[in-house]
Amino acid sequence: MDTQHTIDTNKPVFCVECNDQEATVFCEQCDEDFCEVCHSMLHRTGTRKLHTLKRLRTHSDRHTDYVNGNGNINGNGTMAEQTVKKEDSTMKKALMEMDGTIISSSGPTFGDYITRRCKTIPLRLNAEERQYLKLLEAALNVSEYTDKIDILSYSNKVQRIVTQIREVCCITAGLLVSGNYKRGSQLFSDKKLRENAKIFQTIFEVGRRHKIMNPEKMRSTYGKLMYMLMDSVIPEVEDALQFSCVIPVKTVYDFLKTRESVDLLHDDNIVIATREITPEFKTREQIESEIQRKQKAINLLCDKYSNDRISKDDIERCLLSISDNNAFLKANRDPCEKMLKYLSRYFHPSKHDQGYSLAIMAGRSGHRLTHSHMTQYTYVHQSLCLWRNIMDEMFLLWTMADTDLISPASYRLTNTGQGLQRIQPCPNVSRVIHKILNQTQKKSGSWVGSSVIHLGDKNVPNSFMFIDKYNQVARILTPIISTLDKLDEISNDPQIVEYIQKEFGGVDQCRKDILHDFFRYGFNGSGADNYFDAGSCIDGRLTSAWNWCSNIEKKPFFPIFLMTSFVGFDGNEW
Repeated sequence: MDTQHTIDTNKPVFCVECNDQEATVFCEQCDEDFCEVCHSMLHRTGTRKLHTLKRLRTHSDRHTDYVNGNGNINGNGTMAEQTVKKEDSTMKKALMEMDGTIISSSGPTFGDYITRRCKTIPLRLNAEERQYLKLLEAALNVSEYTDKIDILSYSNKVQRIVTQIREVCCITAGLLVSGNYKRGSQLFSDKKLRENAKIFQTIFEVGRRHKIMNPEKMRSTYGKLMYMLMDSVIPEVEDALQFSCVIPVKTVYDFLKTRESVDLLHDDNIVIATREITPEFKTREQIESEIQRKQKAINLLCDKYSNDRISKDDIERCLLSISDNNAFLKANRDPCEKMLKYLSRYFHPSKHDQGYSLAIMAGRSGHRLTHSHMTQYTYVHQSLCLWRNIMDEMFLLWTMADTDLISPASYRLTNTGQGLQRIQPCPNVSRVIHKILNQTQKKSGSWVGSSVIHLGDKNVPNSFMFIDKYNQVARILTPIISTLDKLDEISNDPQIVEYIQKEFGGVDQCRKDILHDFFRYGFNGSGADNYFDAGSCIDGRLTSAWNWCSNIEKKPFFPIFLMTSFVGFDGNEW
């Protein structure tokens, strides 16, 4: 028997098999917790008999420890210091539990968790790279790459691709010379494009890295860039260009590894140094205190780990990159969490108030699915949980999408009903999204609706379209949550209160009406181009929600949205 596998939480963990008894053992190969009976039954024969297990520390054991005095705060340090340590410990647990990592004394640590995430966290741009980004965006803005390439033509496609890529490179080179004549003349004077392959590779990589960190940026140019790079890896094109346009995206982990500084990620201060400071429910003094603590932790890490291989500025750049990732999670994952809380607060899975049933019937009011109240509640809950888990692993999915797009795998130009699109296999994205779906289904127990994920077909032609589709989750949920949260603020105006009371019966009733409409019409299988493409598939859930957003101005509560500073779901003025 191995050493104890401690789960550091106050809630008992139940057996994954029976969901009835508290788990007492953890199987390393199955990666699951079991009670003694279920573990013995499932591991009595075959290869499972050879699985290794670790003893879990049960809820009763932890309770006994507390009663015996192990849970008391000792005299080391002040109460404020104890509170700070407790907050940092709670943050570690919250981050790891969200990620699905098992917290234990003998299992993965927070350092292991952050190291795994850093392998897909892009490195923040420095001053020089930001200049390259401006050059790239300017060149892509005037380029007509997709207009010249993604068309039905009998001319030689390889020749057209090579001509357009050279044109983008020449425009970039010209802008670089005009911005810095001395450096530009050194790079491009009497030199061919292939002799400056490194500078073009860097510029194109900077654009890819910037987009991953800022999904709302480069919305009209990123597609051109990726399609150009997708074409550049075609063997005939690469031979004609005589250089490769593609290098891997720089990540925090790769940057630290090349400088032999990965130990930085295992330092306890990294929790404070990379935390996202939120203003909600805090005084100005509390916010200032958190900012000072964060800056102090950054300075400590910079002083401790800086050496001849890595400077303090480089360390701070890495820490800020991780902090950017936490900010991304707050902006994109947290809306899903908040919507789940609203769902459980205003609705119950097995009963409903009069007039607030979530039940829908196909063929009525635009619904494409038939669900009872309980089924629809479960369907909405599972969809939001899936979106939350996808947002949590968005940087990993984006890394896989980048790999799929610039792989040598051929694509075919097909009319999908929305113009000519590049249909390309997405093996890496498919593997990750199916794993996320499987984890969500296991936690949900039963699954309502289809488990089909459209990838590399006419619905989702390639991984670029997939990523673009799921970047809409925050754009859909954030304005709705903002309106719901601000209802209490606008209720300070007597005239607005009178209007809400007259139209909806009160502020809380208004909030419930908005949620009721969204949970019914935003998850009803509608929104596809035709009846056969609609439904409960994984992508169809997001299509339905976006369809609800497109009809927001027809809703009776639309004036409420406008009163709460709503400007649109796409970040543009209404």
